[in-house]
Amino acid sequence: MADEAMGTIPPELRAHVSNVLVRVEDFPDEETEEEMELESPFDLLGLYRGVDLMRQSVSDVRMTMDAIFLYRRPILDYWCETGEDLFHIVRHVLVHEIGHHFGFSDEDMERIEGGYGDEE
Repeated sequence: MADEAMGTIPPELRAHVSNVLVRVEDFPDEETEEEMELESPFDLLGLYRGVDLMRQSVSDVRMTMDAIFLYRRPILDYWCETGEDLFHIVRHVLVHEIGHHFGFSDEDMERIEGGYGDEE
């Protein structure tokens, strides 16, 4: 499903994430839980690990590959709780983490998803 969701990303954006590994794990590891100060491993649906495009430099020596983690059990739990379409949830989490790869903050993405701050 993650591969299928990646296939729906526009090619001009997908070209910029071709070197980003997408991994599906059951849960975040203990180090991530501690780092993110999670109350429960179910609190995190996805995570981008790496250096976003805004901070990358050709002179930097990279020791690890950038990666997007999709956490299967929390995503399935969220799906059961909300009744939303599972593919939509997976794609939404994937797009959100791709946004972090591009250097967007959570606040930036909320504004984008919210219609650029609809004004009254």
